[in-house]
Parts: sequence; structure tokens; C-alpha cells
Amino acid sequence: MTRLDLTAGERVVVKVGSSSISGERRGQIEPLVDALARLHRSAEVILVSSGAISTGMPYLGLESRPVDLPMQQAAAAVGQNVLMNRYQRSLSRHEVVAAQILLTASDMELGSHRINARNALERLLELRMLPIVNENDTVATHEIRFGDNDRLAALVARLVGADRLILLSDIEALRTAPPDEPGSEPIERVPFGDPLEGVRLGASGSHIGSGGAMTKVDAARLAADAGVTVTVTATPLLDRLLSGERLGTEFEPNPAVRAPVAG
Repeated sequence: MTRLDLTAGERVVVKVGSSSISGERRGQIEPLVDALARLHRSAEVILVSSGAISTGMPYLGLESRPVDLPMQQAAAAVGQNVLMNRYQRSLSRHEVVAAQILLTASDMELGSHRINARNALERLLELRMLPIVNENDTVATHEIRFGDNDRLAALVARLVGADRLILLSDIEALRTAPPDEPGSEPIERVPFGDPLEGVRLGASGSHIGSGGAMTKVDAARLAADAGVTVTVTATPLLDRLLSGERLGTEFEPNPAVRAPVAG
């Protein structure tokens, strides 16, 4: 499997999904933060975190993700506050301060908005804060959504010229077929431009998340095209990955891009 060889001063974007930090897996926030704080000591780190809607659902008496937009926005408004509070309380154990950044798709499409978002992130990194980015679900509509935070993470990685993007979820690695099928094998490395012929990727198996294997492949390709190395693995494995174990699936960056580019 892939081994993460980090060098001091690298810029790393880490994305975590709703299913990894909410509901019965809420307890994964603590070890996730421990790993992020460890990474933060030697690298510039940006966390892209889903989970606002799923975190807010219990406070609104919801057992499943709402389908109507106003209820999604209400759950996000409640959940974003609670989620950031959980992150900061955990980060405070490491004397790390979080900074909340909420974005809509239009923020990445409009030139002035994109520049402002990049400048804010750059300054926060200079100040050694840990930016936590999420889609602004409270104001986003179905027509202007990113679609999933894997894509948002890839766009953020491109925006800030990240060296690496780590996509965390509930799968250890991408596989050639659903894991319950005979002959299914983990994919260790994806060369740049590899069409993954013969590989069958499934959708999300979570009732609260919106992503799946295909969204991670699309996001990984989007980031890799800009020269970003991408790793896909499971949330509980981040600390082991940072320790040098060979885990997950790695997408090789575009060799024609000498260094990551913003945009």
C-alpha cells in the first residue's frame, strides 16, 4: 500500500466525511484531532470537514438526512456551531486554534471571491492557525452546491497550491470491485491519467454522507491534475499513515506540473 513520506513545511489538505465524525462515530474526532495536531507541528494543515447537517440532525429530532432544502439549512446552522465547538475543544488540548471558513461554489468561481478565500487561508496558515473549511450549507442551494466535500477539498488543495490531499472516509483503500465480491482487491497506486479500466466503484453506503468511491476518484483526479499528490484511506488510519505505514490508495500527481498551482 502507499506510504506517506512527508517533508517539513509541506502544505497538506485533509478531508473528513460526515460518516466518520458524527452519530455513533462521533468519538473519532478526538483521535483525528490528535493526528492533525501531530501533522500541524511540522506542516501547514487545512482540514475540510463535512458533518454540519448530520451533527445538527439530533438537535432537530431527525433520524435521517432531511430531503427538503430549508430543513437541511436549519440542520446545518445548528450543526456547524456544535461541530466547530467539538473541534476547538479537542484542539485546545494541543494548544492549536481552529479558524472556520465557510464556502459556496460561487466563491470558487468568482475571481474576487476566490482571491479573497485564498488570501484568508494563506494568512491563517502564516499565523499557524488550523483552518477548518466546510460548504456553507446554510445559504447554499441545490443549484450552487459543490455536490460533495471531496470536490471542495480538491478545489481548496488547488486554491492554496497544496503538496498533498488526504481524503478520509470509512474505507481503507479503493478497490477494484465492491469488497464483498470475489476477486476484489485494494488499489495501491493510480498513475496519473490512469482511466481505471475494469474497476467498478460504488456509491456511499452511509445514510448521512453524500460521497462515495466515485466522488473520491473524481476529486483525486481534479487535485492530481494540478500537481497534488492524493491519498485515499480510512479516518482511523490517519495517525498510522503519518507514522509511515503503507496504507490506502495514492493518486500520482501530474508530472507536467512542476509545482502545485492555484486555481
